[in-house]
Amino acid sequence: MSSITIIGSGPGGHIAAFEAARRGAEVTLIEKAEIGGTCLNWGCIPTKTLKSSAEALETAGRLKDFGIAAEGADDSVSFKADMEAIVARKERVRKVLCGGLEKTCSALKIRVVHGTAELGSDKTVLVHTQEGTEEIKSDSVIIATGSSILDLPSLPVDHKHIINSDDALDLDHVPEKMVIVGGGVIGCELAFIYRAFGAEVTIVEGMDRLLPVPSVDKDMSKLLQREAKKHRIKVQVAKTVKSAEVMDGKVRCVLGPSPFVENAKGGETTIEADVVLVAVGRTPNTDGLSLAGAGVETDERGWIKADMNMRTSAEGIYAIGDILGPSRVMLAHVASHEGLCAVDNCFGKERSLDYSAIPSGIFTSPEIGTVGLSEQEAVEKGFVVRSQVFQFRELGKAQAMGELAGMFKIVCEKESGKILGAHIAGAHATDLIAEAGLAIEKGLTAADVAHTIHAHPTLAEGLYECCEAWLRGC
Repeated sequence: MSSITIIGSGPGGHIAAFEAARRGAEVTLIEKAEIGGTCLNWGCIPTKTLKSSAEALETAGRLKDFGIAAEGADDSVSFKADMEAIVARKERVRKVLCGGLEKTCSALKIRVVHGTAELGSDKTVLVHTQEGTEEIKSDSVIIATGSSILDLPSLPVDHKHIINSDDALDLDHVPEKMVIVGGGVIGCELAFIYRAFGAEVTIVEGMDRLLPVPSVDKDMSKLLQREAKKHRIKVQVAKTVKSAEVMDGKVRCVLGPSPFVENAKGGETTIEADVVLVAVGRTPNTDGLSLAGAGVETDERGWIKADMNMRTSAEGIYAIGDILGPSRVMLAHVASHEGLCAVDNCFGKERSLDYSAIPSGIFTSPEIGTVGLSEQEAVEKGFVVRSQVFQFRELGKAQAMGELAGMFKIVCEKESGKILGAHIAGAHATDLIAEAGLAIEKGLTAADVAHTIHAHPTLAEGLYECCEAWLRGC
């Protein structure tokens, strides 16, 4: 029987542990905090649970639009965010899912050890626990320690007035005014959530658009910025926070033109907030691992180097998930598949991972789903492309739901019609993107999707209509 030690129980670590155990390996899973890692405890699941509360509140505020009236002497009903109840619900969801992981570990006879890990020589892992240090020797080691919040020296977090995204998931009140530093995925998601809860929100982004990552098509960024304006979220792009000072319970932020945008305009301005949320990036969780001593190479920023088989520079040691850094794709579902890939290689299958058709979901209002290449990426890679869009409001189901904001966009090779990328903004976009992911994975064309019958009335018809429009050249 082979033995595998896995450091970190996030989406990559626990999926790898489950798969290895099902194949008969003796598995030890090491976790220094809560089982499930960042995704389950401080990231994906808690954020989406808060988003569900935000959506419920927004729907409650639109009940009259759906013909729903309150009965009684006072026919007007107001709703507000009860943060203590919202956070309590988030905790219940988190604990249920944590409990499920613990039960699966028990059922698969995975040994879970709570402590901090340190790599020794020849695939030995030292686990420092409250009881002492335990030495674990195995045939293979998988490092899945993930990443943590990046702190800015210019914005020192005090967890009260200047907070990070972890703090934002546990606030016991809705700040009257909130400034969010960073218009990436985390910053934008929390901006729409806290705006729905009633906060006045300003996003400050150092680049020239929201969601300034290559995989997000610029048309999606433009749409999201328009929707932010409709939600009365203020957006300051090409700006950075030069300094922040807490005075009399308020935070005074000095904004200036961004050094990351050429010819950024404007002088310094000052805005005031009750809370400043810093959401600017991630840093690798490698402290205490003794990577160098074990022969595991890292890049200049500390992210672990690994090949497409998830092998590190040390024999028998693999790395998966966020610890590989932004040169890969830092998403929970990618970590899970990297975990499966690593397990295959632990068992001698020589498997590599293809990153060309990875979907991503951004849970703003509206949602954004993306897979494959953006139009700009496709052009930069030398493709001759023709793109097509189809508006959400043209769908009967969207009209019936009262969800009109959004669009479908496909990026296709001009001659063949092969779909290179798909981008959806709108209700349930993060679910709808799965069909486009399958199309790209299988090398399908716009004609293949257009000739596939889609049910009516559904939101999924949008991709079909977009592909039909591409064939018509309109």
